[in-house]
Amino acid sequence: MNIQPRYLMLAAIAAFIVALDQLTKLYIHTHFDLGEYIPVIPDYFNITYVRNTGAAFGFLRDSHETFRTIFFLSMPPLAMITILAIMRGVENSDRIQIIALSGIFGGAIGNYIDRIRFGFVVDFLDFHWRNQYSWPAFNVADSAIVCGVIVLILLMRRPVKAAE
Repeated sequence: MNIQPRYLMLAAIAAFIVALDQLTKLYIHTHFDLGEYIPVIPDYFNITYVRNTGAAFGFLRDSHETFRTIFFLSMPPLAMITILAIMRGVENSDRIQIIALSGIFGGAIGNYIDRIRFGFVVDFLDFHWRNQYSWPAFNVADSAIVCGVIVLILLMRRPVKAAE
């Protein structure tokens, strides 16, 4: 059995993201009370224990619980299957695209684990501006997903090389 290097890279990067994500969430979940925070950079950044029942930035958190449960338990596997399908067409040499897709894949798994275990996602990275504006709390998995999507968007904007 000959496993393509792109799939080995996907597995390694995704495993690293999942491990880092789950370790940080485990620490927050076991060492903080809900809503407890520690200022890291006063007026700008706290570590805060938040439970997110919605998607990114709390999207859909006010939806009916049955809808949320079905949606959030079905979307990550669909996203992962889609990423695996996309990976079939990615060249082993296209490391940037492989890294981006791996970040999204690993992030999806990290948040999916929380949904299965708790029914919510543990968030804790809390950026704000002097208590006047607060960015919704997020986690390592969210960061990997967003960075992966940004890289893919930038890759789509690059000029296509003409066939020689």
